Amino acid sequence: MADLYETLGVDRDASFDDIKKAYRKLARSYHPDVNPDPKMSEKFKEITAAYEVLSDPDKRQNYDVGGSSFGGGFGNAGFGFGDIMDAFFGGGQQRGPRPRTRPGQDALIRVEVDLKEAAFGCDRELNVETAIACTKCSGTGCANNSKPRTCDICKGRGETQQVARSILGQVMTSRPCASCQGFGSVISDPCGECAGDGRVRSRKSIPIKIPAGVETGNRIQLSGQGEIGPGGGPAGDLYVEIVETPHDFLIRENNDLHISIAIPMASAALGTSIEIDTLDGKQKVEIKEGTQSGSTVLMRGLGVTKLRGSGRGDLIVHIEVTIPNKLNKEQSDLLYKFAQLRNEESGKVAIHKTHDEGFFGKVRNAFR
Repeated sequence: MADLYETLGVDRDASFDDIKKAYRKLARSYHPDVNPDPKMSEKFKEITAAYEVLSDPDKRQNYDVGGSSFGGGFGNAGFGFGDIMDAFFGGGQQRGPRPRTRPGQDALIRVEVDLKEAAFGCDRELNVETAIACTKCSGTGCANNSKPRTCDICKGRGETQQVARSILGQVMTSRPCASCQGFGSVISDPCGECAGDGRVRSRKSIPIKIPAGVETGNRIQLSGQGEIGPGGGPAGDLYVEIVETPHDFLIRENNDLHISIAIPMASAALGTSIEIDTLDGKQKVEIKEGTQSGSTVLMRGLGVTKLRGSGRGDLIVHIEVTIPNKLNKEQSDLLYKFAQLRNEESGKVAIHKTHDEGFFGKVRNAFR
């Protein structure tokens, strides 16, 4: 008996997909509908028999360990326990030929947006590679306006039946027809562009509107923009997942934005007005007299647009007061005189009690 792997021209560790592809390729050459030569017909029966064994995990395992091609328990009667269960309970598989036209798969792509695009929304043009209907055969998979022919092996049923003896007597089981792959029909003149699949790979451009307020992890569903199904079946959906890239100095927290600025000690003590960059351009920030390091200024409505609801979040300005680490003599004298006027030159410190709302109280509350 010829080696089944050699018959199909595959390695012994070939995957199911490799075996399936090899069989399809050989079947196109040796199928009786394509090549009526009796010798070719016998060859077709050989590769079909090899495929029936190697495409079935149980039969393949039994063949690999040296058993009968159709062995697997019950005295090598030709059926394993799973075959008997299939015979009595149907194995949970749909009976009859399966349709050539099937729905396409959904697809997922990730799109990067910057903070401003996420905050206000934007329009994008996506270039994706996907499966589209073959224009040469209009999705039928057949060349020259031909049509699939009824399979000679299963007579259009899409499955074949086997009868063998078991401990329960004669048992009949059904399997998808290896000749037509369960379709019940054979494409004897496949389209040269799509090889009978009815679809080809191509790049296409898809416009998309990204709504204001999106953030990393949000998904946008584009119905019918996924892959076209086999046989020109309906397309699946395309899901666009948002990935928001970090901003240079603005930090997002839900719909609010945070920015940290440093101001000189004198400006914090005397108060001042400064300009900062925001998503809405330059904005003035009023620094009150006596502003302390760690304090914040709330700028309402300058945050991110709310994805669900109306309005926008806020911009919170975090202030850090900087102290000079080097002073010239004039600056040092003036600062010393200032300390004398405030009676601070002695180095006295104020210790806050744990229940006082002092510095540590503010820090504790901030972390809470």
